[in-house]
Amino acid sequence: MKNIAERLSGVFTALVTPFKEDGSLDLAAFDALIDAQLAANIAGLVPVGTTGEAPTLNNEERSQVIQRTVERANGKAFVLAGTGANDTTKAVTWTRQAEQLGADGCLVVAPYYNKPTQQGLLAYFGEVAECTSLPIVLYSVPGRCGIEIAADTAAALHEKHSNIVGMKEAGGTVDRVTQLRKACGKDFLIQSGDDGLTLPFLSVGAIGVISVVSNLAPDLMVELITAWREGRSDDALDIHDRVSNLASAMFIESSPVPVKTALAKEGRMQNTVRSPLVPLSNSAMAYLETVLASG
Repeated sequence: MKNIAERLSGVFTALVTPFKEDGSLDLAAFDALIDAQLAANIAGLVPVGTTGEAPTLNNEERSQVIQRTVERANGKAFVLAGTGANDTTKAVTWTRQAEQLGADGCLVVAPYYNKPTQQGLLAYFGEVAECTSLPIVLYSVPGRCGIEIAADTAAALHEKHSNIVGMKEAGGTVDRVTQLRKACGKDFLIQSGDDGLTLPFLSVGAIGVISVVSNLAPDLMVELITAWREGRSDDALDIHDRVSNLASAMFIESSPVPVKTALAKEGRMQNTVRSPLVPLSNSAMAYLETVLASG
């Protein structure tokens, strides 16, 4: 039986949610996406996160996506469901729902828009942790939430709640890994939230990445982690350069618009996002096509 550190290590794919042209869920495309991830030996799948356009999914759709992921993964990958919200009651409801649907853990983002204090974060994450027996990964992404989960706050939560096991760190600075390790201890598990920072994060103690790029190129992301683990630093650096190019294209405009566009170009799903997201601009499309053509 693998321990939680082993289960959360490696590449986790922040799954997009495919939609048909009429905006409804495209479950056939979603199944195919998951199958491609499993074929690449992805360690984990993250449904109903930011990349999955979770804010635009209704409760029934959220349940469908999580349940479909659990069933399709069939124990071959760790299912880390996104259950955070800017309403604690809603986050608790969604976390309980994910547990009932068979998720292996929950990714809980800091509340967005209402910008609570660190004391508010302690209360929010604490209440979510106490509602479930599942392991919880905190998600700090100040660019989307307007607040950062302080290292001391993470440490207090980790100490008080045994099921708060780590963090997806998407603040854009490698130094945060060191800050978190020093504050929270070696058993606090850190995953990169930025594809382009995966290798630097690994070099200072992170255990993996929750990736947008791996929707499109799971083999490449797995290869990066494998090269690092095997001590092939030159290979890892070469792959990092390729990942960085793709990552820049995947965030040329609001995610997941670019990655969905790239997947649509491969015929893997419709190029459909839900409002307020809109299709790529012409200039962004030109840049994306250039990067994809370069390999």
